Order: sequence, then C-alpha cells, then structure tokens
Amino acid sequence: MRMYDLIYTKKLGGALSPEQIAFWVKGAADGSIPDEQSASLLMAICWRGMTTDETLALTLGMRDSGKRMDLSSVPGTKVDKHSTGGVGDKTTLILGPIVAACGVPCPMFSGRGLGHTGGTVDKFAAIPGLKVELTDAEFLRSLKETRFANSAPTGNIAPADKKLYALRDITATVESIPLITASIMSKKLAGGADALVLDVKCGPTAFMKTLEDARTLAQSMVDVGTAHGMQIRALITRMDAPLGWAIGNALEVMESVEILRGEHGDSELAQMSFRLAAEMLIMGGAAKTLPEAQAKVQASIQDGSALEALRRFVALNGGDAEALDDFTRLPQAGQVVEVRADRGGYVTAIDGRALGLLAMDLGAGRKDRNDILDLGVGIRVQVRVGQRIEKGDVVFTAHAKAGFSLKPEAYLATLSLADSRPVAEPWLLATIGC
Repeated sequence: MRMYDLIYTKKLGGALSPEQIAFWVKGAADGSIPDEQSASLLMAICWRGMTTDETLALTLGMRDSGKRMDLSSVPGTKVDKHSTGGVGDKTTLILGPIVAACGVPCPMFSGRGLGHTGGTVDKFAAIPGLKVELTDAEFLRSLKETRFANSAPTGNIAPADKKLYALRDITATVESIPLITASIMSKKLAGGADALVLDVKCGPTAFMKTLEDARTLAQSMVDVGTAHGMQIRALITRMDAPLGWAIGNALEVMESVEILRGEHGDSELAQMSFRLAAEMLIMGGAAKTLPEAQAKVQASIQDGSALEALRRFVALNGGDAEALDDFTRLPQAGQVVEVRADRGGYVTAIDGRALGLLAMDLGAGRKDRNDILDLGVGIRVQVRVGQRIEKGDVVFTAHAKAGFSLKPEAYLATLSLADSRPVAEPWLLATIGC
C-alpha cells in the first residue's frame, strides 16, 4: 500500500477504505509515513471531505493508536462532556461537581489552552497544589471516591491525534469537519465513558461561525458516537460574547465557585451549565425527564452538595480546598485597573475574541505551547449585552502584572453600543441526538 495512492484518490474526491485509513494513521503515529505526505492527505481531506464511514474509520484508527481507559470497575453509567470551547468557557468546573453530587460518575480528560481560548486544565491548575495530570490509578480513584475525575490526557491517549493535530495546526487544515470530528471523538472514545453530551459553540467568537456549520459538526460527532454504540447528544449554543464575567484562570475558578454557591443563577453561563448537567443526569439514569433533572441540579446548588463535591475532588487530588472559600489563596494579579466607558448607550455586542487576545497579552493565555501562564491575571467583564451604560461606568476590570501598561482604548473597542436596546437572543440554538 502506498501513501501516494491514498493522496491521489482523495485529491480526486474518492473514498478511502478502512484499511487505507488504518495504514495512514499507523504510519503517521510511528513516523514511517513522512510528514509531508500526511500533510498532503490532510489538505486533500480538507478540500474534498470524508464520508461518515471514512470519518468513523479515522476516529477508530486514532482511538486505537494508543491505550483505552477501562472504567468498568466504576459502578454506574459514566457520562462525559465536551465543549468546542470559547472565551470564558468554564462549564466543566461547574457541571462536573453538580453531576457528581447527583450520583452520576463524570470522567473528563481536558486540554490546555493555546492562543485566545483558555483550557480547562489551566483553570484547574490555578487551584494551589491541585494535580492536573493524573495517572490511570489516580484518575480511577478520583472517579470512585468523588464521582468526578478531570485530567490532562496522558501521552498514550490517541497519540495519532496529537501527531495529526500538530500537522493540521501548521498546514491550515484545522477547519475540516471530518478531521475535527475524528480528533474529538477519538479521545472521547478512548476515555472510556458510556455517554457523552456535546456543547457545540456557534457564533462570531466560536470556531463554527454559522448555525449550518455547527449543525454539520454536531451531526457528524453524533453519527460517529452512535455508530460506536455511545449514547450521545449535542446542544448547539450561541457564542457571540465571553461566557460569564471572568476571563483568566484564577478568575474563572472564582466565578465557577460563585455559581456553585448559588450566585449569578440568571447568567447564561449558569443556565448553560445547569442544562448541560441536566442532560448528563438523564443519560446517567439519575433522572427520566428534563424537569426532574433540572430540579436535581438546583437542589445540589441549594443544599451545597455540588460545591462540596468540588471540595472533595480538589482535596483528594492534592489541592488547597480552602481556596474555594478564601479566594485570596488563589493566584493574584499585581495590579487591578478599571476601564471606564467613554460614552453611553446600550451594549449590543462584546467581542469575545478580542478580549481573549487582550487576556493573552496580560499573560492569561499562550502564544506558544511552551509559554508559562500567569494564573492570576485576566479580565473581569462588568457589562452584559443588552445593558445600558453611561459614560464613566466601569465596563472592564483588568487584573494585570505589576507595571503592565494597559491601553484602555483597546478594551473599549471590544464594545458595540447603540441608542436602542438590542433584541435578546436565546443561548440554546438547537439539540441533536438521543
């Protein structure tokens, strides 16, 4: 079998057989296929696409390139969640403890951030002492004892995906729905969960800009999961502004804890996290209907059991659980600078991507994979879309390193203002799957 033939077939729009895809994935992972040939095939796939059968074959090949977690020793239906991510997305920190408190095991492997979007692992790393790279034994122990486990994936979970993703990143082939599907689902299938809830972001600051593209990606992942026998459901959610008030790792821990305390319950972040958690409870067998599941979610907030589940997870894995009650124990910024509005009006849009880049400049995000983050810096967004502001109102609070020179005009440029209030739009755009 020759890579030349695979590249030529896909270049002409033909379909690759499972055997051909397995040959490529194995060779890409072990280095026997040159990077330039893999890059050529990636570009052909990006232009020509893949069938559902091809995407499934690629997903399973990448999954089987490394180990698969065995969670069979953990009682119950194990339910995972994946979000396509965005600025301020800290839903995992909120819903994981809720789901665990309601009796459903919640195993999650999360990534680190790169660029203007943050990573869940970095957010957890802001809790002093918390171990964010767990061994298999530690992961299982956390899942059994607290019903929640979150870790950066080990090097032998879908290693072919790591290789191919690195090539996609430098060859402008990231934007391919079959390749995105295989990358996400290979890791999820290797992670050992029985069921999966997907949060597919859609909007100007999301990876999928249009509802049509978001539907296509969600359906692709649902098709692959269903074909493998996994329970899977996708929610398409609007992403046209930062999610929540916090951008930056320690700040996002604070906001997550506040929601688990019962604060900010009317925010889109809270409502989205609660709905995702409710979907997970249904899949895990803890509730039969959405209203029943939502009632259990609210009960876990009101009686404090969700926050207690987070405390147990943090303490078990070496973290300072007292930092969840005393935020001064979390990493702190060297200075706090207020940015005030230079005019009044109704907020019609907040450019989340631009704010993510500003947070990255503060040190909250990575420009390069080897960058060391400042876990205490970030941005507090003091306004919401639809809110009326007046000149002089504080609209952002920047938590920066001591001596950092802030440019308020760059922050103000992220706000769009108008004389009339914008029409409110729903955060939930569509649902797909079981």
